[in-house]
Amino acid sequence: MAVTPPHTDVDLEALDAVVEKAIRTGEPNGLHVLGYGELTLVVGWPSDSPAVAAKRLPLFRDEAQLERYRVVLERYVAALRERGVPVAATELRRPSHAGPGRLHAGLSAYIVQPFLPRERMLNRVLREAEHERGARLLASLAAMVAGSVDGDVGLDAQAANWSVDGERLVTVDVSTPLMREAGGRDVLDLDLFLSIYPWALRPALARIAHGLMTQYHDPRTVLVDVASNLIKERHERWLPALLEAAGAHVSPPIGEGEVRRYFAKDKRLWLLMQRLRRADRAWQRRVRRRPYPFLLPPPYHYGPPEIPSERSQP
Repeated sequence: MAVTPPHTDVDLEALDAVVEKAIRTGEPNGLHVLGYGELTLVVGWPSDSPAVAAKRLPLFRDEAQLERYRVVLERYVAALRERGVPVAATELRRPSHAGPGRLHAGLSAYIVQPFLPRERMLNRVLREAEHERGARLLASLAAMVAGSVDGDVGLDAQAANWSVDGERLVTVDVSTPLMREAGGRDVLDLDLFLSIYPWALRPALARIAHGLMTQYHDPRTVLVDVASNLIKERHERWLPALLEAAGAHVSPPIGEGEVRRYFAKDKRLWLLMQRLRRADRAWQRRVRRRPYPFLLPPPYHYGPPEIPSERSQP
């Protein structure tokens, strides 16, 4: 399936109004939720017949911060493509004006990409794929990681971040531009993404975030992370194929024991992060008596996040 440019005529003001209402009520009513990430959620829009996938970003302080992010995002997409990583058509969009009854200060913005059915995502394809096809796709993923990731450019390559176009993989997750300058300084403004956590914890979390982002600049660790997320997605049957593919590109070889230790550590970290956000939401609502500015996923169990539209499905 060919990737087409995002629709420039999407009614972003209407989308933002629905998102704001969902934040106000704490429920994703009226939204076609495509997925929850660790930081934000992705929705299909319009909800009744999606033409685009829109990822709501944390609120920007001002136009200057938004424009700095736009520049870094465009650099990152260009760098990945130059290194042979196909990237879905991506556009940073923001509503032209704030809707009535807006709850929070700051500028909202969205990563807008073409709508892709869930069945096209690699983590879904692997559910039904025969061994030969799944192994080919994972070998292609491992080769792209090995050919693109270094100290300057990183990549979050987990299966849920790729769409499948025939035998071609296309990444859709570029909202956290993993780029570094000389000396290992992150180009991305970490303050933007740390804003989703309680303010008192942000200095400590900044140090943790820098360490987490470091792992995405090492091909071997990226592939360990990909393998760990196969466990998270309940795709353990694909571990041997991925580890074999990784062995052609990185050394020393990655063993299953290493992957499971990484998985356990990653699980503890992200469950802690989600508990912090839920505690902050409770404090904001019950003590400060004001709406929480983000829409959180259902209770987080470190597995495939439950999508509201799929609750009735087996």
